[in-house]
Amino acid sequence: MRVSVSWLREYVDLPADLPTGDLEQALVGLGIEVESVVDLRETVTGQLVVGEVREIEELTGFKKPIRFCRVDVGDANGTGEPQEIVCGARNFAPGDRVVVILPGGVLPGGFAIGARKTYGRNSNGMICSARELGLGDDHDGIIVLPGDTPAKPGDDARPVVGLDDVVVDLEITPDRGYAMSVRGLARELSHALGVPFRDPGLAPAPGGTDTPAYPVEVRDTVGCDRFAARLVRGVDPTAPTPDWMQRRLTVAGIRSISLPVDITNYVMLELGQPMHAFDADRIAGPLVVRRAEAGEKLTTLDGVTRALAPEDMVICDDTGPISLAAVMGGETSEVVAGTTDVLFEAAHWDPVMVGRTARRHKLFSEAAKRWERGVDPALPLVAVARAVRLLTEHAGGAAGDEILDIDHVRPRTPVVLPADLPTRRIGVNYPPARVAALLEQVGCTVARGADRLVEDPGEVGVAAGTGGALSVTPPTWRPDLTDPADLVEEVVRLDGYDRVPSVLPTAPPGRGLTWQQRRRRAVARSLAERGYVEVLAHPFVAPGLADQLCLPADDPRRRAVRLANPLSEEEPLLRTTLLGPLLGIVKRNLGRGQRDLALYEIGAVFHPRPDAGRPPAMGVDRRPTDEEFAAADAVVPDQPRHVAVVLTGDVEPAGWWGAGRPAGWADAVEAGRDVLAAADVPADRIEVRAAEHAPWHPGRCAELLVDGTVVGHAGELHPAVVAALELPRRTSAMELDLDALPAAPVASAPVVSGFPPALIDVALVVDASVPAAQVQQALVEGAGGLLEGVRLFDVYASEQLGAGRRSLAYKLTFRAPDRTLTVEEAVAARDAAVARATERFGATLRGA
Repeated sequence: MRVSVSWLREYVDLPADLPTGDLEQALVGLGIEVESVVDLRETVTGQLVVGEVREIEELTGFKKPIRFCRVDVGDANGTGEPQEIVCGARNFAPGDRVVVILPGGVLPGGFAIGARKTYGRNSNGMICSARELGLGDDHDGIIVLPGDTPAKPGDDARPVVGLDDVVVDLEITPDRGYAMSVRGLARELSHALGVPFRDPGLAPAPGGTDTPAYPVEVRDTVGCDRFAARLVRGVDPTAPTPDWMQRRLTVAGIRSISLPVDITNYVMLELGQPMHAFDADRIAGPLVVRRAEAGEKLTTLDGVTRALAPEDMVICDDTGPISLAAVMGGETSEVVAGTTDVLFEAAHWDPVMVGRTARRHKLFSEAAKRWERGVDPALPLVAVARAVRLLTEHAGGAAGDEILDIDHVRPRTPVVLPADLPTRRIGVNYPPARVAALLEQVGCTVARGADRLVEDPGEVGVAAGTGGALSVTPPTWRPDLTDPADLVEEVVRLDGYDRVPSVLPTAPPGRGLTWQQRRRRAVARSLAERGYVEVLAHPFVAPGLADQLCLPADDPRRRAVRLANPLSEEEPLLRTTLLGPLLGIVKRNLGRGQRDLALYEIGAVFHPRPDAGRPPAMGVDRRPTDEEFAAADAVVPDQPRHVAVVLTGDVEPAGWWGAGRPAGWADAVEAGRDVLAAADVPADRIEVRAAEHAPWHPGRCAELLVDGTVVGHAGELHPAVVAALELPRRTSAMELDLDALPAAPVASAPVVSGFPPALIDVALVVDASVPAAQVQQALVEGAGGLLEGVRLFDVYASEQLGAGRRSLAYKLTFRAPDRTLTVEEAVAARDAAVARATERFGATLRGA
């Protein structure tokens, strides 16, 4: 919300010399986020003066109309002679007073003004429009000052056009709806600075009469618990909006439309009460406030015809809906250029209903923003009286004596607050008397308990528990104060957040990262060291992702948790695999010209628990019991943490040094091995074997096993998946369940031998279906304790070996810790290893 300080000063006595820094600090101290504080006097530098147009000469022969003007700027130009200025605007005439910036001045945006020759004439300065001065978006013509403007030619124009003010731009949090008004902000500043506040919401307003201003029936008193209205007849439809009102609306970012509409917006900004102005002559019959019916449509003021939902509240006449209540009016009853009878309406609507309606129709109007945050139900009559007074003052007309006020507002329920609760929760001594005074300061009614209130702050350490309970009734303008915790927060806020000490908790001795946290960090570091780039994807996916990944109909990954995703209605499901969002990131990078990608992510996936039921209702007044925690946890989806990688393009770039190498399925499998190694899983407990598992290619997919349990898959993606997601051919991926890995065993210190190794290569011919990892495991088992290492270095197939046969070549390293091995010992160990492979897989030595 943007508001000028001069407007705030009408209701709060801010110090005349208040620095902008102190103003900002006062608001921040109250928990209000300040986007900016702009001194408008500094936005335009140089001489900005009032000028009076003396002569206008029309220049012809150009593509657009050009006028050569002589403007009286008094003595501002140092000569007293009229200033010669070329201008293209046509909305002014001789005798009009305008705003002129002289050479040497600088307009907002760094636009410097000088003297130059243009269109064959000398132009010394510029006659300014509202947009050029940063006062609005109107650029169709220059600013023409009212005839009764007291400023004379040569006077500083800043006070005349409102450039002598300070504008505050605030970001209001959802729980502070009352602060989206001059009334609310002025009250807040009075608390922060300790200065008097005059509440415009308490202005006298006539009550409802027996005869209504217009016949209205409210059929849903839950969606609309108060409805007020008053009619003004005989309004001058040509009456303009006063300049001061236009300037304040412009500062707030609201476009001036017409006087009645501008008044409703002005009252909304001033009091926080959204309103609507109807053309009474365009309403057919009595008004009915109800929920929309199936099939009803309404064309709103933005020209869009909207299909209404049964939850929407509407205002109807005999023709049907004429207004989408609390969000936007309709075209059929809007105030138009010839409107003479205006019906002002101010109501109180259900915030939940308004929020859902605004999101359903994607209509986030200024009124809807305030309604969904909460509006004071005591304001409708005050707002109507204020709007009627402004309209009759500036456009004439007669206000009707009849006033409608349908009031079903329920009184606020008192909140019982233990007087020592703020002290116990915050750790700062708040005497009960201080607590009561602070809450009364914001308009709460505080009824003391039977016990005495502690007056001396020094007593709190001894008698904090003797303050009794306070019965606190929040004011009507604070719908956010509903629980004791809300009142505690208000006490802390008003007393000053700076009084709350910043104390770091003492870390318990001997407690650091858990072994699961250390494992995740080790895995992330290992992948990063191997050239993978970490990404973080949103955990939300679209319903069609399972089909794009070619998941079978009975695949458990098709069952996903559905939620109301506020970020995207198109992605309402929580991911059951990391690959979907990760492949989306790959596609996005490919679209931006990145061809060689190696990405990884470590994150949670979400598996629903069928028939889990509903979680127990848990309040905020106490810590849930262990049983309640267990019952709630049984409903929450299982959330194992996975790691996934995706590779595409070249894993080794080509260049003058060589041809390079494209990424393939083997790199994805190796990434899985790297993850298991970083997780301290011993190599002898790991197995890699061929498998078929979506979304991988059935002939180029491997499953990773630890102790015989499948923990992940790796390989090349299925061609159908690659085509559906528009990815390059041969894109490869790996996904592994980190939580399924066993805890790392206690690592024993390695035995380092100082004796030379014996290196022996063996090439075994086996059936092509036999996994190389299983052959390697057989060699390890057969070789015994002298085997130090084994590595597959060649895979060979040819017609000489026979159909369906291949050769696997391994490098065996033998070493003894206490002696140099003899040739006989090394060969015997080699033979034992080959014998075990022969026994298990029918392997034969190649060339034997």
